[in-house]
Amino acid sequence: MRIFTWNINGIRAAVKKGFLEWFKETNPDILCLQETKAQFNQLDDSVTNINGYKSYWFSAERKGYSSVATFTKFKPVEVLNGFGKKEFDSEGRVIFTEFNEFVLANVYFPNGGRGPERLKYKLDFYDELFFYINKNYKSRKGIIITGDFNTAHNEIDLAKPQQWSKVSGFLNEERAWIERIINLGYVDVFRVLNPNVQKFTYWDQISRARQRNEGWRIDYFMVSEDIAGKVTFAEIHDTITGSDHCPVSINIEIN
Repeated sequence: MRIFTWNINGIRAAVKKGFLEWFKETNPDILCLQETKAQFNQLDDSVTNINGYKSYWFSAERKGYSSVATFTKFKPVEVLNGFGKKEFDSEGRVIFTEFNEFVLANVYFPNGGRGPERLKYKLDFYDELFFYINKNYKSRKGIIITGDFNTAHNEIDLAKPQQWSKVSGFLNEERAWIERIINLGYVDVFRVLNPNVQKFTYWDQISRARQRNEGWRIDYFMVSEDIAGKVTFAEIHDTITGSDHCPVSINIEIN
């Protein structure tokens, strides 16, 4: 099974840049999108009803903001939008698709870069989300958490660790949360399979950082330890354009 994640930075803009052609050519089993920035009723049927896939959408109350979508060839046992906390669910940040062998959380984690209140919001979101996942899923099936975590873990995960050490996305308290996720029993499968590879998944558009490959690895697959060994391949597709992020994928052996 091939699962892709991609912060698309606006689904309508991405369609104009060839997203649908990429999707059909890539043919993933499951595709998780973050920052779709659209309400379902704003989208054409050619986007929401792609042949061979069921699609599930969770939009922020504020138009043109945040929002996530999951496309899957396999019918889920259950689909859940959000995790029951109004202050977080109003921003349309997570879809759970539960299958027989695992539950997949497609998550757009908050950005903490707009001041202390948003940093607290981001860290509170981490707390609430992982409390919910561990309470409701951890004891009964494998868990895959994927999306834009908006945090780089270690110095290898960004181009300028010293210069950006005081920037949200690489603050000590944010990095500590990634460490905490790992200590909770989740595996950063790209880093485990590629321990010394420096690849990035996000580049600042304003400074044209992609041209210099001055980026961040902030898009992850965190997989619970019980099924992490079934992940045989993890890749960052940094040649794919169309967003300020690039797609990330895993291959996982699921019966």
